[in-house]
Amino acid sequence: MKDLYEDVTYKVSKLVTNSYSTSFSLGVWLLHHSIRRAIYSIYGFVRFADEIVDTFHENNKEKLLNEFEANYYKAYDEGISLNPILNAFQLTVKKYNIDDDLIQAFLKSMRWDLHKNDYNEREIKEYIYGSADVVGLMCLKVFVDGDEAKYKELKPYAVRLGSAFQKVNFLRDLNADVNQLHRTYFPILKHAPLNRENLSFIIDDISKDFNVARKGILMLPESSRTGVYTAYLYYLSLLRKIKRTAPKKIMQSRIRISNLHKMVLLNQAYFSVKANLV
Repeated sequence: MKDLYEDVTYKVSKLVTNSYSTSFSLGVWLLHHSIRRAIYSIYGFVRFADEIVDTFHENNKEKLLNEFEANYYKAYDEGISLNPILNAFQLTVKKYNIDDDLIQAFLKSMRWDLHKNDYNEREIKEYIYGSADVVGLMCLKVFVDGDEAKYKELKPYAVRLGSAFQKVNFLRDLNADVNQLHRTYFPILKHAPLNRENLSFIIDDISKDFNVARKGILMLPESSRTGVYTAYLYYLSLLRKIKRTAPKKIMQSRIRISNLHKMVLLNQAYFSVKANLV
């Protein structure tokens, strides 16, 4: 019966993923069925931690995050948790030998979100590594299924892809980050407004990450290549839409890709990979 419980906890992680992110869910759907639930469990873990620091303003967020971390390690040590998100995640961590330093780097960035409002160049690189790059590396552990040599080969590309995704998220969420959460993730904007010149500088930097990351996507196992390429196309399309948007509008609203456009990208990714046109 424990197998049934574990299956239920993975299904809860899937529910969290589908509820919070249509685009991520589409990418996971294109992964091989054998690795989908592990990716759902990773998303569930990082999503709930992110919710603590970004959403639960009426609660003691630091206390909640500390308890979340403590309960994860308790689940890892005991091999079970009645928190389905933590139970599924600890199973994935053990099965795919996910390094604990990746989890600690992620939690460190989450804690920075509790207290830090702006970052210098060194700090933002560390923050992006912890909040995004390591999540990509956790997923990469699943994608290569224990092949440590392949993991090391693909690690630099996964880091650049995670950085690209996170920086696009920063641009998309500038309105909420600056006006509601009072955070500044782009050092160039600490003492200057978002204008065309600054926006071009930021977009050029992100484009370099995308160009490097694309090479790594081509080297992924077939079981994950289409799903990751779909996510790549989605964020690249989002960046291009932001590039066409006036800085004033970026600061006033959240830039989105329509569900119809997402489906177009999904089909484009699927047929491009199948036809080796990536």
